[in-house]
Amino acid sequence: MAYRVKNIVLIVFVLVLAVLPLLFIHGREFSGADGQAEQVIAETNPDYQPWLSSIWEPPSSEVESFLFTVQGAVGACFIGYYFGYMKGRKDAKN
Repeated sequence: MAYRVKNIVLIVFVLVLAVLPLLFIHGREFSGADGQAEQVIAETNPDYQPWLSSIWEPPSSEVESFLFTVQGAVGACFIGYYFGYMKGRKDAKN
């Protein structure tokens, strides 16, 4: 299979994976795992007291989202660099 066909198939597959959940989930609020876990703990044990707190709290939710996005971008860059480096190394051997 040619690279161009493979790339088109992969792009279509990624688009289907990204769009399909949005078509089936209507009117739901998206939230993070931390918030959901906090809600379950509050429901199961209302007297629960956390035994540890964060050293630093971001000043706003926007800053928290920004830091989370930067963390994801750095991780994606690292993974992309690693796979590119390994492919270049493999190509250099051949």
